This record gives sequence, structure tokens and C-alpha cells, in this order.
Amino acid sequence: MDRSVAHPPALSPAETEARRWIIRGGPLNVNPARTRPLNTHEYRGGDVAYWMSRDQRSRDNWALLFAQERALEFGVPLFVIFCLVPSFLNATLRQYGFMLRGLREVEEQLAGHGIPLALTHGEPGEEVPRFIRDKNIGFLVTDFDPLRIKRCWKEEVINRIDVPCIEIDAHNVVPCWEASPKQEYAAYTIRPKIQRKLEVFLEPFPELMPHPHGAVQKRTAIDWNGVLQKLPLDRSVQEVSWLSPGMQAAEERLYAFTNEGLQRYDRDRNDPNLHGQSDLSPYFHFGQLSPQRAALEVQESGAADDAKASYLEELIVRRELSDNFCLYNESYDSFDGFPSWAQKTLHEHRVDARPYNYGRKSLERGETHDDLWNAAQKEMVMRGKMHGYMRMYWTKKILEWTGSPEEALNIALYLNDRYELDGRDPNGYTGVAWSIGGVHDRAWGERDIFGKIRYMSYNGCRSKFDVKKYVSSLKF
Repeated sequence: MDRSVAHPPALSPAETEARRWIIRGGPLNVNPARTRPLNTHEYRGGDVAYWMSRDQRSRDNWALLFAQERALEFGVPLFVIFCLVPSFLNATLRQYGFMLRGLREVEEQLAGHGIPLALTHGEPGEEVPRFIRDKNIGFLVTDFDPLRIKRCWKEEVINRIDVPCIEIDAHNVVPCWEASPKQEYAAYTIRPKIQRKLEVFLEPFPELMPHPHGAVQKRTAIDWNGVLQKLPLDRSVQEVSWLSPGMQAAEERLYAFTNEGLQRYDRDRNDPNLHGQSDLSPYFHFGQLSPQRAALEVQESGAADDAKASYLEELIVRRELSDNFCLYNESYDSFDGFPSWAQKTLHEHRVDARPYNYGRKSLERGETHDDLWNAAQKEMVMRGKMHGYMRMYWTKKILEWTGSPEEALNIALYLNDRYELDGRDPNGYTGVAWSIGGVHDRAWGERDIFGKIRYMSYNGCRSKFDVKKYVSSLKF
């Protein structure tokens, strides 16, 4: 897929401010460097539409704000379209339910601003162009996503429309293409590039305005429960009850974390018994909460500097490194996406004897000899979110107990995408690639099966936290 579309060069703070004063003598809300054109068509009249996909919220959304800027400039109505595909990368009732209940809140919020949300069903390459034709849309805005399937959707849409289409990175603090034009080797290579640009991009959000150019139509609220019931989903993986979906719930969780958990984050986050993580990743994944909003709230909190720095490293640098990996490495979910040193060492140890050999079904049921691994698997199956430290141990053991790196990779991605609320995400693909294929890591001491891939052990976990307590908490 050709991704050589030109995009604006990095701007200095002075250049950014100068370029904001270009419409009616007033400031633009959205930094032009957050945008890039996906085609070269010119606006010839018609309404504005925002094709919402990754960033499913009405607040703190640069793509929606940019779409409203254009609609205000043109003096036309603004629509939001969401295209619901019937299946997506092993997602089940759990993930679709969380997403659709969040979108119901988005619809209500947008309606209060005079902006209708249209829900279409089917393949985006067909449905989005049809909507553009039927609604006389003359300008299309969409949000950025580095996943291959999402980029293919956009390419299909672009090939079937004759109106301008602008992509906005509303997910990363520093837009992915602004942070780096290439795949980064590790966190230490992308960190300074991101940090140099935070002054420009880590800025407060303006408010979405009530839209003065309303579409002439009778609003009929979408029956979201009916939509969910009609989808041909795998319903054996149930929705979760411990975490409520939606923008309001996400913001409440963020404020609770910054006021209560952040102070201890750097000390507690790697102990699964202490519940020291933010539990915000499902909200980030579905776009119900902006990572930039989280960064701003963390900066303003009264937590210690070490705690804030530790969380911001994960929130900004590590998370945006994952987007970088998926954008610039077409093989992010396969063995070919591993660095050459990792491929070499894994090839050399393909024939090593495995101490145990489990198939996907046994792993899925948590039926191994390792009570710690079984507990982590049960946490994922029952809760929809495995503790971050345990994800590393869980993935590395799949490499150790299956017949090949390819089999391990396929099983880990299948289980992650099927059960995790935040599966099917750049963080998930990158985390599995780090654990199995040494992505963003270095070579370690050589050993059987792993070669020079970093190893993790049961006893190593015992030295970091109370394993028995964790296992006991997950006995059902």
C-alpha cells in the first residue's frame, strides 16, 4: 500500500502560531501539523462529514474539531458517520458491546451540538462513499489509525470519492508522522523526538461549539441495543461488568486515578496485587478518552514528579512507539516483522526441545502446569484485561510451550484479540512482538528456545510480587 502522501513538515512554535491566523482573521483551533491530505481533490461545495473510527468521542477530539472548523468556514452542516463492520479481528460481544454503548453516548452529545451521527453497516469502502454521494458531502475528515486493515479501508474510500479527504491524528499527542518518518529502533530513539515536540502539541483542547448550520432532517435516535442484538457475533465471550463504557465513565476513571492512584504509580504498577495501573487502556483503545487529556490531567495533578514521569513515559513515549511500529512495519503481526537479530536467533533454536507443548485450546482454557500463567489467562478471560506485567510473562511462556515462534505469535494474538477489551490495538501487536520477537529490545544471554530473546521465569515473578496471592485471587 502506498503511504507516500505528502504531509506538512514539522513546524516551530512560531510557525504554528502564525499559521493559525488564516480564517476570518481568527485563530484556528487545530494545529495544521496534525493534519495530512489523503488525496488532492479541491472543495467544490457541499457539507462536511467526519468519518469517525478510532476516536469515538465528542470531546477532546482534534478530528471532530477540525471538521467543525471546515464546516464553519464553508457555512454548511456537519455530519459524523460511523461505519459498523460485522466482524473485526476476532472481536466478540465483549468488545462490540463496549464500543456500541460508548457510541450511544457520543450520539447524544453530538445531537446536543446540532451534529447528527449516522450509523452505517457494512464495509467502509462501500458505505462511506455511498454516504458521501447520498448526503452531498463535499469535504471528508477522518482520524488516523496505523493498523493495516484501517489503512486499507481508507485506500478503498479514497479510490471511490472525488472530494477532499484529510486525515487527523487525534489519538497521539505528537502526530505519528510528525514524531518520526521511519520505524524507530526503540524507546530511546523516539523519546527525544517526541519530547522536542511536546511544547507544540501538548496543548489544551478547545470546546466543540453548538453547530449553527444544522442539517434539515428529523432526528431519529439509533436503537443501539437493537443494533448489538442483530450483529452476527461470537457471544460466548461475555461483556464485563467491572468497567463501564463511554466518555463519562472514562473521565471519571481518569480523575480517580490522577487523584488516588497516580501518586503510587511508579512503585505499584508492576505488582498485580496492588492494582496500581490506571485501567484506562480500554478507553484509549476505543477512543472514548483522549490520551492527550490524560497527559494534561497528569501534568496538573499534585502527584510526585517521579510518579508523573513514569506514567507519562508509558502514556506518550511507549504508546506512540507502538503506533510508529505498526505504521512503518507492514509485518507488525508476523515473524517477518521481527528485527533481523531476533529472526536469526529464533531460527537457530527452532529444533530445541520444549519442556511442555500445549495447543491453543489448552492454553485458552488455562490448562497448563503453571498456576501463575493459568491465573493470568483466567484474568484475561473473565475480566477482559490482564495486568500489564503479567502480559509479558504470559506471552513469553507461549513461546516456550509451543512448537515455533510463528505458532506462539498466532496464538498470543488470537487470545489477546478475542478476550482483551484493548486487543486489536498497536499496543497489543507491539507487546507481543516485543515478548516473542525482540522488537524494541536488545539481545540477551543465549538460552534454549529463546535464543537471545529476553527470558522471564516463574521465580523471577516471585521475587517481584506475591505470586500465591495473585493466583488465589483468580480462583473461580
